[in-house]
Amino acid sequence: MMKKIDEAVENFKRVDDIFKCPLCGREMKIIGKSLICENKHCFDISKQGYINFLTRSSNNDYDKEMLESRNIICKCGFFDPILKGVSDFISNKISSNNDPKYFILDAGCGEGSHLNKIINNLHEDTKREFNGIGIDISKDGIHIASREYEKQMWCVADLAKLPFMNNQFDFILNIFSPSNYLEFKRILKDKGSVIKVVPEGGYLKELRNAFYDGEDKRNYSNEKVVNHFIENFKIINRQRITYNFTLENQNIGHLIKMTPLSWSAGNEKIEKVLSMNINSFTVDVSIIEGSIY
Repeated sequence: MMKKIDEAVENFKRVDDIFKCPLCGREMKIIGKSLICENKHCFDISKQGYINFLTRSSNNDYDKEMLESRNIICKCGFFDPILKGVSDFISNKISSNNDPKYFILDAGCGEGSHLNKIINNLHEDTKREFNGIGIDISKDGIHIASREYEKQMWCVADLAKLPFMNNQFDFILNIFSPSNYLEFKRILKDKGSVIKVVPEGGYLKELRNAFYDGEDKRNYSNEKVVNHFIENFKIINRQRITYNFTLENQNIGHLIKMTPLSWSAGNEKIEKVLSMNINSFTVDVSIIEGSIY
């Protein structure tokens, strides 16, 4: 059985021409178990199978415990209708061309579950080849992704300085994540798409009502986020998806832990919300697809 690092080396070697050095911008190639640029800047593939492109440590809100909880929630199917919607956007777009191979970047992939599910959906729906790459600034997130989903490629990287050459990706996914549209435009192919998933007003309203007292905090609007996307891309597809999902009792704590709604709450408040025995939750999102031209 091939070791994880050896499988990762083979995966990265197939696509190493898409990478550029984050330090000097030069082309990179896999040599041994490292990605090395023309100026000899070297980024090793870890024994877990990912590459860390950050040259300094980063601070972020996503700790390992929260990311493990998100992975558990994704595995129980909580996001499946959303991820099927994203997969359908991609399948519909590629149905009219004969390209055999596509590159998909999940920008802000967290612990990797969304990208892996989407790639699996696409393999079931089409006979094309999909190269999935997930990047996130959280090393803990990428560590989980490479542990759980070794068929995809995973990188620790900064959205503001993506380690890719220009015009490389057919699709960039941005699911419940921050964005950098200047960088997205740079690495997107001319006929490529950015697919963004944003919460709508009803998203997790049961938890929003439980954690917040005032109506101003209970009410959520994505208007600024959507308008910023529209300012940068031509909208070619948009779909709203709304459903209710019932969680088993042992997973409710994981949902609470993974949502930002709980991050500023104290333990007493979290315990109070858990004691409410809420087990059915509203999922309400929009999937928006945009292109440069």
